[in-house]
Amino acid sequence: MPTNFTVVPVEAPAGGGEEGPGAQEGQLPPPPPELVEEQESGRRHGRGGASGLLRQQQTETGLVDSESPSDAIPRESSPFINNASMERANIYEGKNMALFEEEMDSNPMVSSLLNKLANYTNVTQGVVEHEEDEDSKRKEIKAPRMGTFIGVYLPCLQNILGVILFLRLTWIVGTAGVLESFIIVFICCAGTMLTAISMSAIATNGVVPAGGSYYMISRSLGPEFGGAVGLCFYLGTTFAGAMYILGTIEILLKYISPNAAIFTGGEEAALNNMRVYGTCILTMMAIVVFVGVKYVNKLALVFLACVILSIIAIYAGVIKTAFDPPDFRICLLGNRTLVRDDYLCAKTVVLNNVTETTVLWKKFCGDNSSINAACDEYFRLNNVTEVQGIPGVASGVLFDNLWSVYSDKGAIVEKKDVPSVPASEEGKERFSVYVYTDIMTYFTMLVGIYFPSVTGIMAGSNRSGDLRDAQKSIPTGTILAISTTSFIYLSCIILFGACIEGVVLRDKFGEAVNGNLVIGTLAWPSPWVIVIGSFFSTCGAGLQSLTGAPRLLQAIARDGIVPFLQVFGHGKSNGEPTWALLLTAFICEIGILIASLDSVAPILSMFFLMCYLFVNLACAVQTLLRTPNWRPRFKYYHWTLSFLGMSLCLALMFICSWYYALVAMLIAGCIYKYIEYRGAEKEWGDGIRGLSLNAARYALLRVDQGPPHTKNWRPQVLVLLNLDSEELVKHPRLLSFTCQLKAGKGLTIVGSVLQGIYLDKYTEAQRAEENIRSLMGVEKTKGFCQIVVSSTVRDGISHLIQSAGLGGMKHNTVLMAWPQSWKQADNPFSWKNFVDTVRETTAAQQALLVAKNIDLFPTNQERFSEGNIDVWWIVHDGGMLMLLPFLLRQHKVWRKCKMRIFTVAQIDDNSIQMKKDLQMFLYHLRLNAEVEVVEMFENDISAFTYEKTLMMEQRSQMLKQMQLSKNEREREAQLIHDRNTASHSTGMVKSLTAIAMPEKVQMTWTKDKLISEKHKIKETNMASYKDIFNMKPNQSNVRRMHTAVKLNGVVLNKSQNAQLVLLNMPGPPKNRKGDENYMEFLEVLTEGLNRVLLVRGGGREVITIYS
Repeated sequence: MPTNFTVVPVEAPAGGGEEGPGAQEGQLPPPPPELVEEQESGRRHGRGGASGLLRQQQTETGLVDSESPSDAIPRESSPFINNASMERANIYEGKNMALFEEEMDSNPMVSSLLNKLANYTNVTQGVVEHEEDEDSKRKEIKAPRMGTFIGVYLPCLQNILGVILFLRLTWIVGTAGVLESFIIVFICCAGTMLTAISMSAIATNGVVPAGGSYYMISRSLGPEFGGAVGLCFYLGTTFAGAMYILGTIEILLKYISPNAAIFTGGEEAALNNMRVYGTCILTMMAIVVFVGVKYVNKLALVFLACVILSIIAIYAGVIKTAFDPPDFRICLLGNRTLVRDDYLCAKTVVLNNVTETTVLWKKFCGDNSSINAACDEYFRLNNVTEVQGIPGVASGVLFDNLWSVYSDKGAIVEKKDVPSVPASEEGKERFSVYVYTDIMTYFTMLVGIYFPSVTGIMAGSNRSGDLRDAQKSIPTGTILAISTTSFIYLSCIILFGACIEGVVLRDKFGEAVNGNLVIGTLAWPSPWVIVIGSFFSTCGAGLQSLTGAPRLLQAIARDGIVPFLQVFGHGKSNGEPTWALLLTAFICEIGILIASLDSVAPILSMFFLMCYLFVNLACAVQTLLRTPNWRPRFKYYHWTLSFLGMSLCLALMFICSWYYALVAMLIAGCIYKYIEYRGAEKEWGDGIRGLSLNAARYALLRVDQGPPHTKNWRPQVLVLLNLDSEELVKHPRLLSFTCQLKAGKGLTIVGSVLQGIYLDKYTEAQRAEENIRSLMGVEKTKGFCQIVVSSTVRDGISHLIQSAGLGGMKHNTVLMAWPQSWKQADNPFSWKNFVDTVRETTAAQQALLVAKNIDLFPTNQERFSEGNIDVWWIVHDGGMLMLLPFLLRQHKVWRKCKMRIFTVAQIDDNSIQMKKDLQMFLYHLRLNAEVEVVEMFENDISAFTYEKTLMMEQRSQMLKQMQLSKNEREREAQLIHDRNTASHSTGMVKSLTAIAMPEKVQMTWTKDKLISEKHKIKETNMASYKDIFNMKPNQSNVRRMHTAVKLNGVVLNKSQNAQLVLLNMPGPPKNRKGDENYMEFLEVLTEGLNRVLLVRGGGREVITIYS
């Protein structure tokens, strides 16, 4: 049912008086003057007026606790929430929203949020981190007005159509044939189309700031992948600049001004010309980009016009060949193609009835122009013919160009369907007049050279910040541009094969057609249209690469995910990336020094293919995860298409060059591990985190809730830490020891307990967790941290033991430090928490490790060059005593220590047989250790043992008496307080009801009676103390003390110099009255030992002899 709302304007009364009976209905009373003043102040300082005053008044009256934990909890930062520039004066008007006043202190009203959303403007990547520092400098940005055609379609068209089309496509068609060339182009275009579909899905999943593929990959797959692939994309863009510059020089020196070459001669001279001219042009382009990048952007349309005119000229030339083919004749000797250089294509010519030799004759016969001169055998056996280089689209030459003609480096370009007489081996000489292949050709190599011609599909997404509707324009414009360019490439493949002779197609540099650009011979009205158009096109593409690559590097540097690149995030005062431009020019110079377009193109292909691979991976991961935030507006995608695109890109990488692919993946892997090692602290809600959550959920559901099999058992440790008054860890070595046990590959949970109420201790708990996590990072302890706030420490530890972990991934071992201060007078009952922890771990069937003298344990940086780890195996508790030394010796701290196992034989045991059995047991366990059986026979209890037991029991009894006296005094004081309070309350009530009726109060305690009562209490206490000194020790305690003293002596005798001693930990007494005696027994048992680890098994077998 629709709801009607009526908005009524409310005016304040003219008078400033208080609200009275005469106030009009529908009007609100005017605020008090101090509220108006506060509102005006709030407008000036950017905070709410009424709400601020109300909070101030509540704070003064005690209604609001300014120190409450809820005020200290930080809210999530957002461009639309907690914005300092938000107008807060109108947030709280009147009383209709008073219920939400506290919320408005940190959250905006819906109207304010919608207003900011409507006025939101895309900015460059690194937006959150960088723009916070630039708020004061930011100027108002004009609303973007570019549509699909201008903003996406044309930039993509300009970037895709480039140097390979003009300089290498005809050669690829001639070498691979029409069919294989069609396959090459189709595979490459299919890869980019599938990538564009994936990119469209990512780009339409929310507002995309400018940044292209780097932004999409980093925000979808995380900072590690984003940094690695972003840098690869940067390198690809930089090498693309080198490729365009090399293409520019090739057009200049081959087709525009061949006489401009500095070096003359063979192949090396041509490469040196490339290097010299390339360095000069790179320098000029870098200066142009540094000085006036705005002119580069303005010239972009001019360069695009050159490309479009060149394409139109090609199609016009093809149409013209149907009825008037151009006259470009090529000269053949037999079936071999000859370099055409304004000479007559004949051996001899008849002049005035006299047969004269031609220039061609002299090239094969030396300077001897005689008809009978000794000439090259092949020249002598074969005739010279002249054929049409551009026979036209109706000539049927297409069928001759269907199949591939691959060749080795240095092979002569031959026309296969022309008969020739082969020469003998001796007659095969190299003449400069032949057209030779400059490189070895094969299918996969041609894929690597061609693929850069389909790159540039990210041009539209890079401009997403300037688009009127990026979510509509990017998919439409990009897919239309790829469709257009794919049609151009595929049609050119067929048209070139149908119009141009095969030997001309395979002539890479047009030597057979008077040094003309091969594609230019087909163009109409003149070859110079293509030459000039391609020259400006490659110049513009090089400038665009040198403009875009530094900005991409600057965006990566500003994100802060690669620390050593942060210097490249800075530049000129207007934001231009000066340092990034210098690095880009340096890397581009490396590509220019390679000096070969055919060698640089595969390198470029690797980096772009890796980028496209991860775009497809990002879309596939997000689609399969089905996260709630994955809601692309572009609906024509599917994870199978993304997976196919990813597989195709990976296949193309290895098809182009398997060793280049491995190098590119190694570079990306190194960058990934570096970012991971240095700690990528950016949290962008990426898909890899989501994938990890899904994998963790799936794995947890598969882990059985019951106990694992013995072969799968590993120590899952709950580490209980003590904190000081500043929430710092008292014993950091406990985490060091935990790290040294990491060979167990188990779960680690580091927990601690804060005493108090959670709402009061929230800030301290957060600080404690940060301190523990920081220490875990220092100690390289991988695990989770859990802080519990409880009313008592005992309850908190119990909660941790019961609830730490999740599902089947729960701890099975508790590690804690020995309470060193349990005997101190200021805290005589600290041992109660310890003993209760022992009982609770036993009840939970969990193992317990107690490290005594933990501060003497080694750090992770220390190394024991020698020494022993001694295990005293008194009772079998599942094998923990054997497993722990094995795990410790996997760590570099304990690696050089030897393992020794001691067991105790009683008077009726066969110690020799025990040793043999123990050695066999260790052999089956695959453990290397020395074995020794210690005989400890029964003998009389010594006076020392008796005296020590007596002292222990006397101390325990005295503590109980002291506690009892203290409790009695506290109860007596409380009783007097309660009586006084009751008398005071009764008197107040009676004074209110009957003031004139005072009552007579009778004192029940006199001074004499009080003194006699004190003497009676004192005499009782004295009698109790006399009983303590006259008591005799309990025989059960004497026997336990005797065992502790005796065993301690044996251990000291054998293991006093051991680096670590592991002992069975005896269980606590069933009767809680003897808990303090239990602590004394443990103290005596471990007395005199440096490092002791008391081990109490959980009742399950943790080690087995079976495989």
